[in-house]
Amino acid sequence: MDLSPLSDAVGTLFSDYDVLAAFWMTVKLTGFSLVGSLVLGTLLAVMRVSPIPSLQLGGAIYVNLVRNTPLTLIIVGCSLGLYTQLGLVLANPSSGTFIVDQNFRLAVVGLSLYHAAFVCEALRSGVNTVPLGQAEAARSIGLTFTQSLVLVVLPQAFRGAVAPLGNVIIALTKNTTVAATIGVAEASYLMKVMIEFRPDVLFLIFGVFALGFVCLVLPVGILMTALSRRLAVAR
Repeated sequence: MDLSPLSDAVGTLFSDYDVLAAFWMTVKLTGFSLVGSLVLGTLLAVMRVSPIPSLQLGGAIYVNLVRNTPLTLIIVGCSLGLYTQLGLVLANPSSGTFIVDQNFRLAVVGLSLYHAAFVCEALRSGVNTVPLGQAEAARSIGLTFTQSLVLVVLPQAFRGAVAPLGNVIIALTKNTTVAATIGVAEASYLMKVMIEFRPDVLFLIFGVFALGFVCLVLPVGILMTALSRRLAVAR
């Protein structure tokens, strides 16, 4: 079977549209949002296992409220609420790329706020794998709650939460497509543009972007599965 027309069509798409740059934007969104969600999610997990009732309540309210709110609403809310209404500026207004940078950073904020709730629950499941006796032993030798949490519980919680955190990373990678709603030029944004101007190769465009996301997500799944098996603690 002659595949030259197909290869020519793929070559034309890659020459007319910067597909690699769009996927690089997806990678950057995933990376920055992952850092933000890990930091905030860890803080929320600490609040949820804290002995202080008000912190437990605050963490529970955040997690349940955010998890049940559509991500699109959060992303649009960051754009319209934080920037348009509250005037929060995250980029240099005098820069020629101000709008691009501002939308990118607002998307990172929205993705981080949303996925922090899932990171929190993943870590809380990891905390449940730590034997209660270890925390009690840490307190018995004079460690405070914070010290026992940081030195004893959380390291083991991260180890036990590798698989759930892998699922969060995979979901985050795929959810970056929602950033297109505020004009971030990531993969799905470019796909929409390509479909609009090249409807004659619709299925080819779908195939290219589907393969691109598989190439991003599949290695993460394989790596996190391998880490989970390697770091598993025999009980």
